[in-house]
Amino acid sequence: MIARARHTATTLGTAESLTGGGVAHALTGVPGASTVVRGGIVSYATQVKASVLGVDSRLLAERGAVDPDVALAMARGARRVLGCALAVATTGVAGPDPADGKPVGTVFVATTGPRGERVRELALSGSRTQIRSDTVAAALQAVLDTLEDPPS
Repeated sequence: MIARARHTATTLGTAESLTGGGVAHALTGVPGASTVVRGGIVSYATQVKASVLGVDSRLLAERGAVDPDVALAMARGARRVLGCALAVATTGVAGPDPADGKPVGTVFVATTGPRGERVRELALSGSRTQIRSDTVAAALQAVLDTLEDPPS
């Protein structure tokens, strides 16, 4: 994925909630990542989603942080704040308890970039650790899928 981003000169950024920096950690663990990874924002607290990433506070109040539109707004905010071409965002419920009226395992992964925007809803199961790990894998796959999409 890093090689593909380098080949296409696509800079990357992350906005993470339930993954707590796991996506950025996975990206930056690859040699050559420093040429394309601009950074990551861990917005674990709802207030940080609003104040740093610019997620509409009314949207957060009405729907909570576990929402497809929140995921997309987080990705848009990361793209703006980090100045990257492609951003990925994660938000969801890793457990042990439900949150924002959503069951454990409800996850949204969003990407935004020059080739468009996408939000994927996941219904994951397993332990908190497994849900977080599966979310990181899904976010990395979303980035790779976006990098491999033909230009519009």
